Amino acid sequence: MVRVSGLASGMDIDELVKSMMQAARVPMDKLTQKKTYSEWQRDDYRSMNTALLELDTLIRDGVGKQASFIKKTVTVSNPNALSIKNVNSTSDFSGTIVVKNLATAATMQSNDKTTISDPTAKLLAANSTEEIIKIRSINKDGVLGEEIEVKITADDTLDSIIQKINSTTDVTAFYDKNTQRMSFTAKHSGDNPDGPEIILTGDFFTNKLRMDANSDLAVKDAGGNPISPPRGSIGQNATVVYNGLEINRNSNTFTLNGAEFTLKDKTDGPVTFSSTADVDAILDTVTKFVTKYNEVIAKIKDKTGESKYRSFTPLTAEQKKAMTEDEVKLWEEKAKSGTLKNDSTLKSLLTTMRSSLYTSVSGLNGTDSLSKLGITTTSNYLDGGKLTIDEEKLRAAISEDPNAIYNLFMKEDSKKDGSETGEMGIARRLRANLKASMATITEQAGRAGSLNNNFTIGKSLNSLETRISAFEAKLMKLETRYYNQFTAMEKAIQRANSQSASLMQYFS
Repeated sequence: MVRVSGLASGMDIDELVKSMMQAARVPMDKLTQKKTYSEWQRDDYRSMNTALLELDTLIRDGVGKQASFIKKTVTVSNPNALSIKNVNSTSDFSGTIVVKNLATAATMQSNDKTTISDPTAKLLAANSTEEIIKIRSINKDGVLGEEIEVKITADDTLDSIIQKINSTTDVTAFYDKNTQRMSFTAKHSGDNPDGPEIILTGDFFTNKLRMDANSDLAVKDAGGNPISPPRGSIGQNATVVYNGLEINRNSNTFTLNGAEFTLKDKTDGPVTFSSTADVDAILDTVTKFVTKYNEVIAKIKDKTGESKYRSFTPLTAEQKKAMTEDEVKLWEEKAKSGTLKNDSTLKSLLTTMRSSLYTSVSGLNGTDSLSKLGITTTSNYLDGGKLTIDEEKLRAAISEDPNAIYNLFMKEDSKKDGSETGEMGIARRLRANLKASMATITEQAGRAGSLNNNFTIGKSLNSLETRISAFEAKLMKLETRYYNQFTAMEKAIQRANSQSASLMQYFS
């Protein structure tokens, strides 16, 4: 539509319409400001949920795991012969061990030069059919595993077959170009009580690689007589005397009573060992929990107690244009303040978390509250229930019985109905509190990527967007009407001016 400027009237029509529309846009600006404020509130809720989730995750992976409280420092009298680490023993352990033999893996070597001098040359002649070779070897459990087939195709070389064997079977193959001999070593150590540890099947092994059929034949002939020199070695189990009892294991690394033993060398006599709680590591786990808990308490307290500046409403685009960048920043700091002031969900969470922490756990002997660990609230009531640690007292509790601390945090409710009772461990209570509040906040503000129609604030935003779109259409019609009216006025003035000019010309 062609809009007529104020040539006839001498008025600035655009400025007049702009001023008239300014008043008409006030309700529209209020809707836009409300939408902006709702978005701020949604984002603050989500930020709070992120903080709650971080605390929940830290509890789950820290004080909520028994592994965090069974960390131990193990002392070994001969660390060159033996190393020990705790796996899942909840109590301290000690004893002696004599290493009589280390576990070894079976080996096999070619009994003569192979027929292959170039490991990069094709193995099969042109038009030859594919060949299948088979390997069976001892597995991690000390028994023969399944037979594995390896296919030799027209494109294969010795190098590529070695790569296939090493990646798909429980043996490691190696070719020495200088001696033109092959070597096979079982990936798992130990003696197979029912026969050889490595079995090779196929003419490729016997005719081209000059290998024996199995690892036993590489050491002894068919009659059981030793071969000199041997073309390999049989697998051997580790033999140890553990606290006076002789035992065998097919690997040099094995687990006994929740501790992992790694044998390094034979010993002439007993090696003593003992464990104690790793106080520093456990202390660090508990400290991280207290620190994160305090951070969340502070964030909730600060956000629910923020001042709300009602006179500082979200700025419109026109208002921002009239202000400097710093002025906009300062204004919006005030405008964004108080989005979660006195929020009932968050304030209720503060109360329930404090109750969960301070209520003793029934059914425990001795360590039944955080105060027994030296963890208490700060003396400043303005801190909102933050925790403080008496490190000396906590260290003593860890040294005495770290598992008792785990029970304090994670004792299960005997009812197992999901309801929170005095029997439930402190960490379990806190996680239940956090999950309930996060669910409520999610209903209110959704998650990142949630569709607006799936949460309360989102539905409100959809409604506001619909109203804004409708109001924008209404404003466009109003603006068009104003311009049409001024256009009609301009045309009328032009006609009047034209008639006046004609009359003056007539009388002159």
